[in-house]
Amino acid sequence: MSKRISAKYKIDRRLGVNLWGRPKSPFNNREYGPGQHGQRRRKPSDFGTQLMAKQKLKGYYGNIGEKQFRRYFAEASRRKGDTGENLVGLLEHRLDAVIYRAKFVPTVFAARQFINHGHVQVNGKRVNIPSFNVKEGDVVSVRDKSRNMGLVLEAISSTERDVPDYIDADHNKLACGINRTPKLEDVPYPTQMEPNLVIEFYSR
Repeated sequence: MSKRISAKYKIDRRLGVNLWGRPKSPFNNREYGPGQHGQRRRKPSDFGTQLMAKQKLKGYYGNIGEKQFRRYFAEASRRKGDTGENLVGLLEHRLDAVIYRAKFVPTVFAARQFINHGHVQVNGKRVNIPSFNVKEGDVVSVRDKSRNMGLVLEAISSTERDVPDYIDADHNKLACGINRTPKLEDVPYPTQMEPNLVIEFYSR
């Protein structure tokens, strides 16, 4: 169970966005932060803007821990090309992100729990690590015993979001894969993500 599963929508109100674009987010009705002083929003400093961009990106992928997120930044910086684009590409190659994008689960938090409980295979072998790096050509599938779970059936039938074109998903076989590393504009974020500000935050 993710440590954030029971409080994930507090992230929406704290950051001031409907982070996952879900219709039942409380931010849709209360567009201000939680708590006694939630409606006192001051104009953020440059540091505050960069921090908010980092918190949004971390939160979107299931509230990744700071230590792990910093490792993603370090790897993105080491690779050739735009560091912000590299960071988004690394995050989209996470196993929980691939399962979520393929619409095998309704939320990224559910994806993490689904993987932790051993319902997912990569190339025929069970993998229970949500941060597992899925490579192009890998076949990610739901185990036979898990295919009729209500969680899976609900996600597949949902019209809330579509499968992006960089994910090959077969909902009959419940198998999927990533066919290329997406660019920032390819990723269907419901709210604007600014990885360039995340890079500025870590480069201070």
